[in-house]
Amino acid sequence: MIELWNWRTEGRVTASEIRLALADALDVPVLPLGGLDLARVPSGALLADVWHRPGDFPTSVDCYGVPAGLPEVGAVAAFARRLGRACLLPDDTLDAGRHLLVAADGTIRPVHHDVRDTDDGEILSEQRLCTVLSPRCRGWSPCQRSRWVPDSVIPALAAA
Repeated sequence: MIELWNWRTEGRVTASEIRLALADALDVPVLPLGGLDLARVPSGALLADVWHRPGDFPTSVDCYGVPAGLPEVGAVAAFARRLGRACLLPDDTLDAGRHLLVAADGTIRPVHHDVRDTDDGEILSEQRLCTVLSPRCRGWSPCQRSRWVPDSVIPALAAA
């Protein structure tokens, strides 16, 4: 089974910048997904698909063939530090509006966004911290059952 990572970055970032940051952060060759002869892809190479959409965190990055045993949160923290931009990745609640925000220094915390589906894909806006001060994050909410409970912060060094 091929593992897929799906991240978003702050601001518009070119595909070549994304691939360079991934290669540097993960220490693996990174190739664009489109137009490749899969039989000629080097062993251990990561395939990256990059596209843009409107809204907050407009650059989407899909990574295919990720290195076995590499924890995603550590990988995205290294990627965010290398890129110098905040990134988002889905969390474990299956709530479309809840993500993990990885700051440019690698610090990780849960956040919420308003989500709107459009012809251009899912658009995120209105970022809010996931906190027990919000009634939507208390009690029996999916936030409380997450590995990333409200107000949790994983410092950059711990995420590395």
